[in-house]
Amino acid sequence: MSSHAFDISSIHSATSASRENSFIPTTAKRPHPLRRRAILAAHPEVEALIGRDPRTAAITLAVVIGQTVLAAFFGYLGLAYWWAALLGAFCVGAFANHAMFVVIHDATHNCVFKSNSLNKWVAIFADLPNAFPTAMGFRCYHMKHHSHLGDYDYDADLPSHWEARLFGRTWYGKAAWMFFFPALQLFRLGRLKGAVPMWGAWTFVNAACIIVYDIAILTFFGPNALLYLFASFWFSVGGLHPLAARWVQEHFTTDPAQETFDYYGPLNLIALNIGYHNEHHDFPDAPWSRLPRLKQMAPEFYADLKTHKSWVGLWLKFIFDPRWTLYTRVDRSAAAVARSGAA
Repeated sequence: MSSHAFDISSIHSATSASRENSFIPTTAKRPHPLRRRAILAAHPEVEALIGRDPRTAAITLAVVIGQTVLAAFFGYLGLAYWWAALLGAFCVGAFANHAMFVVIHDATHNCVFKSNSLNKWVAIFADLPNAFPTAMGFRCYHMKHHSHLGDYDYDADLPSHWEARLFGRTWYGKAAWMFFFPALQLFRLGRLKGAVPMWGAWTFVNAACIIVYDIAILTFFGPNALLYLFASFWFSVGGLHPLAARWVQEHFTTDPAQETFDYYGPLNLIALNIGYHNEHHDFPDAPWSRLPRLKQMAPEFYADLKTHKSWVGLWLKFIFDPRWTLYTRVDRSAAAVARSGAA
């Protein structure tokens, strides 16, 4: 068995037309719990991968210090070199902050330390270079993404209908969606059912730590330092940066038979294996560092899944290929299935 790249050219035009104003409805169960059980039955030794990797905390410390040093450098240059701060953020800072998002992600799954509190502190520390609090908000809503994958009423990873209609048809609309992606995610939260309230004590701790850090950066290094950090945050998840293709890679699909996709390219080295997304959804309790071993230990479960070979290539394809829209996602909510049946 061998993996092969995802070929969108197989889409049938009639099927695409029927999805023009809606997601792809499905009554299928979430695939990942089913595959997890099958993998454990076939390879019980895989259970040893479940656990924690405290080395993630050391990586976090190194990256946060590195981003702080770079911010100080751009601050020393002064605001006249704002363009250098933006260029540095696009070429270097975005990748550093993106890695910190993966740390926040692993800490949300308690894959760094055993203690919930320690994992929260790791996430908050990794959040510092973002110059904007994201860690505890992400923690509140991300677990619903796993337990209700592809359910519009519960999964904040699906674009809202207004997003899809406003941005999802034209190349310039999709480009704008990618640019504003960090902000657009916030507007999805109001539609979710059964969501855990975000405004808990840890959210305020997260915000307070970011504010203190930002004030210190501004006081000691100046506004260009803060510009570098904020731009690093923006480019790490959107801002028309090729890293934004990760959000397309993970769950955008034209085939309800496969709704999660992997990226096995070299950028996983600096993105802490976030491209191993099927593996992560199958075993969210395995830390990022062990996901390649999961694929090696149970190759028959992953070899025939379609994959993406390049984030840059996917980034360009998503923007310029009209067959990709914000509706090329699976929706298993009751409303989506009912609409499909009525049609």
